Amino acid sequence: MAQAPGKRLATEVSEAEIAVHWKEERYYHPPARFIAQANLADPAVNERFSVERFPECFREYADLLTWDRYWHTTLDTSEAPFWKWFVGGRLNACFNCVDRHLAQYGNKAAFIFVPEPEDAPHEVITYRELFTRVNEVAWVLREVAGLRAGDRVTLHMPMTPELPVTMLACARLGVIHSVVFGGFSGEACGIRAADSGSRVLVTMDGYYRNGNVLDHKAQADIAVRTAEQEGQQIDKVLIWRRFRDRPASDTPLRPGRDYVMNELVSQHAGKIVEPVSMDALAPLFLMYTSGTTGRPKGCQHGTGGYLSYVAGTSKYIQDIHPTDVYWCFADIGWITGHSYIVYGPLALAATGVLYEGVPTYPDAGRPWRIAERLGVNIFHTSPTTIRMLRKVGPEEPRKYRYRFKCMTTVGEPIEPEAWIWYHEVVGRGEAVITDTWWQTENGGFLCSTKPALDAMKPGSAGPAMPGIYPVIYDEDGREIPPGSNKAGNICIRNPWPGIMQTIWGDRDRYVRQYYAKYCKNKNSKDWRDWPYFAGDGAMQAADGYYRILGRVDDVINVAGHRLGTKELESACLTVPEVAEAAVVPVVDELKGRVPDVYVSLRPGVNPSDAIRDKVVRAIETTISKIARPKTVRIVPDMPKTRSGKIMRRVLAAISNNMETGDVTTLANPDVVEQIRTMVQGAGPVRTAAGPEDIKRFGETST
Repeated sequence: MAQAPGKRLATEVSEAEIAVHWKEERYYHPPARFIAQANLADPAVNERFSVERFPECFREYADLLTWDRYWHTTLDTSEAPFWKWFVGGRLNACFNCVDRHLAQYGNKAAFIFVPEPEDAPHEVITYRELFTRVNEVAWVLREVAGLRAGDRVTLHMPMTPELPVTMLACARLGVIHSVVFGGFSGEACGIRAADSGSRVLVTMDGYYRNGNVLDHKAQADIAVRTAEQEGQQIDKVLIWRRFRDRPASDTPLRPGRDYVMNELVSQHAGKIVEPVSMDALAPLFLMYTSGTTGRPKGCQHGTGGYLSYVAGTSKYIQDIHPTDVYWCFADIGWITGHSYIVYGPLALAATGVLYEGVPTYPDAGRPWRIAERLGVNIFHTSPTTIRMLRKVGPEEPRKYRYRFKCMTTVGEPIEPEAWIWYHEVVGRGEAVITDTWWQTENGGFLCSTKPALDAMKPGSAGPAMPGIYPVIYDEDGREIPPGSNKAGNICIRNPWPGIMQTIWGDRDRYVRQYYAKYCKNKNSKDWRDWPYFAGDGAMQAADGYYRILGRVDDVINVAGHRLGTKELESACLTVPEVAEAAVVPVVDELKGRVPDVYVSLRPGVNPSDAIRDKVVRAIETTISKIARPKTVRIVPDMPKTRSGKIMRRVLAAISNNMETGDVTTLANPDVVEQIRTMVQGAGPVRTAAGPEDIKRFGETST
């Protein structure tokens, strides 16, 4: 086990040494009723997906789809680590999610949309209606916006049916969609649109959030200006109206650029667009995720491999049947929503719930009322939401008559206490829980219990997915064995169909960030020489279950949303008075981790609340209100190494009431005590109990 905080130099903590302070929890076993109906109840799956049968084992997932042309090579490693899955195959993602279900499920609900206002009627969209809407939007995108296969389009939209409809319309045409989380600012959207080379932006004029209608059209104008400053011209802005009979925004339309989608669609009602047969390797979408270099990176996911993987994991891990009512309480603007609201469930002819608003509006009973009314039996959410609902309404689930057979948690590790409440109160002790670990880059689940086959253990994600072969390395590439009570860097030995193809426009960064660290031979075409470095710390128990401990890079996971510290620091530096900025994660009871901001000022500038307020506004404007810091601390100087590097680990230790260790080797050790006294107060160091070392306050990165 790694040494306790304070027993080594804060400047010499190994990237792979993560202190582990947790106990093994007892096992919870799946009920017989669940096992009897499960999609995956055959223990032979472990043999079918063994390393000896890799990569052909993944034919099982791909065969869940309808192919225009079957592939000739399951995995091509000739350009390792740029993996090519199902080479030679052709298919269309929209056809697989919509058209092929019409004969059997045309009159079955594909989506049930629940607006945030509780008195607003629900909207049921059948597969037949979804087919009609997708075709009409595809016609508009092709004939009005001029989009063709391979073009990119940015979608900046809230959780309404128009978002998945527009995504599927893009997929129907072979247009690469890039969805930006609706809560992100217009500036963040514009930066991503410019990086992808989008000349069309699809948005919505407004939406409900916490009882208010937000003006989203104003963000589109900012996005266009930002993209132009970045060198990308957006020619058309297609705006969905939230209300059919009136605008939701007072921000005016710009003639010649802005078009109301509702009007365009009505003008082309009934139009049919044949799905474009796409190469299995053709990009399906870009999903931007924060990185450590300041600019978001566009994870490029391909059509055949990605769709196969999310279909397979949705069927076998989420246990989705066409007869189920499935609710993933995530946002489509994140990878969870892409994989497990849109593409995976629809490929299986699922009925999915789309909810527009916040979990606690108008009160903490709202999710359980929705579940009761709609007969939801599969529930999927994040630990942040679970903690929130537990805090504000711990007894609310007991008031409602619903029955979940399966519940998923995603986005960050879940504490055993929250897991047990989720199991005993929300699931009534009858539902299985799949505690999943994966990332934006991965496309789908990497670790989780197989719900009918594996026992559950609070706080542990569980074993690897079928066909996924993890390994934990120390900093020197030595394997850390299970049961050693030591943690390191979790890696995946092998490629899998859901893995991203590359970083959009930056192949070198893709190799450098994910494969260079543990590559055994950079000239090799053998997948065994290219372990995927996930950037998360983990340990493996003797039973083979993995415990994910946090990020090993400078990414903060706030309520399941990955935020790069470099982006946050860059926003701080837009405030003229600020000379330096450092952002570290601090433990938060509700959100898990939130940013704590340290700034030093330019010479001659005096600290003030006005400057703190400017920093907060800069972060909210540049990134999102999600990134709002817990505290902005104005310090006399930053703790630095002699080479001038800001020691964020020391600041993280201070923010989290932990020991900083020996800082005598720093260039300015005296400032550490000044900052510690400012933050923690005078007196001895107050060491906070918890599972992380000074070095580790991040989370997993879905």
